[in-house]
Amino acid sequence: MLRVSGLTVGYGEDPVIEGIDLEIAAGEFVSLVGPSGSGKTSILRVVTELLVPLAGVVELDAPVRDVGFLFQDDALLPWRTVRENVALGLRIREVPAAAIDEQVEHWLARLGLAGYEGRYPGQLSGGQRKRVAIAQVLALKPRLLLMDEPFASLDAIVRTRITQELLEWVEREHLTVLLVTHDLEEAISASDAVYVLSHGPRATIQARHVVDIPRPRRLLESRRHPTFGPLVQQLWTELSTEPPRR
Repeated sequence: MLRVSGLTVGYGEDPVIEGIDLEIAAGEFVSLVGPSGSGKTSILRVVTELLVPLAGVVELDAPVRDVGFLFQDDALLPWRTVRENVALGLRIREVPAAAIDEQVEHWLARLGLAGYEGRYPGQLSGGQRKRVAIAQVLALKPRLLLMDEPFASLDAIVRTRITQELLEWVEREHLTVLLVTHDLEEAISASDAVYVLSHGPRATIQARHVVDIPRPRRLLESRRHPTFGPLVQQLWTELSTEPPRR
């Protein structure tokens, strides 16, 4: 679904990332972890053509319009209702009104938001707003879903519940996902593979780990799998032992 080769991105004299290679098969869930400033979000921005790289190639087996991007902060419009926010992308694509109504109703029901259609974002909890943002993206039927620490602002219980719901949908629909996260346990629990970025500037991929936990997965049960603890320790060691580059 996605292949990145020799990717180099910079905002000044020194590249933030350099020579990045990664590959994601269709239906695979992959996470990117790394220190702050290592360029994880920059990779997502290049994939969506929001950022032009200095060098490298991005091969995407889908049009860019089939890529969904779930941001860390929800991108909801405060003056629009829940229904209007979920429908926004479909309206921009000029989808027929009847099809929009059908998709909006479907995703609001699937994500436990039925009855909240007429509320505004300011009238919702953090977890509810995140569900609206997820519905807004999934209503567009993306083939590749990019997520930039989408649940970082939620408390642990809500975060686990929403992540589990999303994981179940991803597995059921065979969706391809690239997740950026600082949470090592979240990365391992959800992913088929985890890429580890080195410290920046000039960050590179220093390791790739396959997560050998059977699917379908329950997040809490995954953390009791015998490979889970050792892999957390391995990732922690890789991220904490390398000194920042100068």
